[in-house]
Amino acid sequence: MAERWATFGIDLHLEPAGPGLRRGLTEALREAVRTGRLAPGTRLPSSRSLAADLGIARNTVADAYADLVAEGWLTARQGSGTRVADRAVPTPPTRRPSPRRAPGRLTYDLVPGTPDLSSFPRAEWLRATRRALATAPHDALGYGDPRGRPELRTALADYLARVRGVRTAPERIVVCAGFAGGLRLLCEVLRARGARTLAVESYGLDTHWDLAARAGLTTVPLPFDSLGTLAQDPGAADAVLLSPAHQFPLGGALRPERRAAVVDWARRTGGLILEDDYDGEFRYDRQAVGALQDLDPDHVVHLGTASKSLAPGLRLGWMVLPPSLLPDVVAHGGGHRVGVLEQLTLAEFLTSGAYDRHVRAARLRYRRRRDLLVESLAARAPDVRVTGIAAGLHAVLRLPPGTERSVVQAATWQNLAVHGLSRFRHPAAGTEAGDALVVGYATPPDHAWASTLDALCRALP
Repeated sequence: MAERWATFGIDLHLEPAGPGLRRGLTEALREAVRTGRLAPGTRLPSSRSLAADLGIARNTVADAYADLVAEGWLTARQGSGTRVADRAVPTPPTRRPSPRRAPGRLTYDLVPGTPDLSSFPRAEWLRATRRALATAPHDALGYGDPRGRPELRTALADYLARVRGVRTAPERIVVCAGFAGGLRLLCEVLRARGARTLAVESYGLDTHWDLAARAGLTTVPLPFDSLGTLAQDPGAADAVLLSPAHQFPLGGALRPERRAAVVDWARRTGGLILEDDYDGEFRYDRQAVGALQDLDPDHVVHLGTASKSLAPGLRLGWMVLPPSLLPDVVAHGGGHRVGVLEQLTLAEFLTSGAYDRHVRAARLRYRRRRDLLVESLAARAPDVRVTGIAAGLHAVLRLPPGTERSVVQAATWQNLAVHGLSRFRHPAAGTEAGDALVVGYATPPDHAWASTLDALCRALP
């Protein structure tokens, strides 16, 4: 018999089976109680309701209930309805998988890529959520524009122009599920348009390279020197992925002459530049570097996210697109992949000034952490050179040649999670940047920062 569902009272999934309806229903109910699907005290649907849902006679249900009451599986009292009896029911032995030992979680965490989640502005975010929900039009809860809510796109256009120098309008912004969601969309669109190769920085995140590969694109690493990525000639690549504001993980901004040269390449060849505005809000010892998109909005896609400034769990990102690319990206889904309430809340957070206040406070807190890191290393590990610290949320600790693996192992003995620089090297990169640690100093909460530094210094040579 086809599956049936009772929708009055509780949802009840039953599959009456057997030579007769009454016997089949009785056995199905008995089995549900025996296996614990119907817990003691659960009130069952009335015989009228269950009969209507199952498409059988009411007397059949009433008789099945009566049989189970007589057997002690159910109870029936005037005014209380029919309930599962409060009794211990032996369940048949089941084979359970052998328990696996959970992997040990290290006490201290300096893995880059995550902000201090304990500093998320919960109270301000909650207030923004309430205001956004109270003032949202009814149609905001519908499917809406695939580019995302207009309130957020308008707020982002103003913010990006003011803070990052991006040239855009709300119509050219698409909200996406974080940077990874935006990159996935772009790679799919590029492949559908015939692209085959994406040039990337020699050091970066393998998750980004994997996204491109799953979309059918081959990633080719760009060369680099002591001044950063040599992006001016991506060769035969169809597009290039760069983090010009703060190159990850080596640090440093893409030099002005190299920014201009890669834009000239895009104009000359019709190529596309994907600008990952990594750590764009956080700078300490230099002025903010403007967006690469400002040099040529027709050949640069600007991608940003709230993952570092607020929290990665929000899955809030955005793309500023050239007009020629916008229709294809919208056709692939766009803002439909992000919750409406989160979009409205971020729009309120931006327009109220709460976002600016939070970023300024976070910038001061992270700068203090960075300064304490540098001071501690100078005093306790003078042979370790710290680089890439003018901006961002991580530092590169240069180690003596041949020591990276042993230092990472020593950190594990100190219950410290940290990554070596080699972890971020593209498999096809032709040059190595030497032995180093990539230390994400934003991750630990404030109360654990001093003890995390102690563990790091104990692990260093």
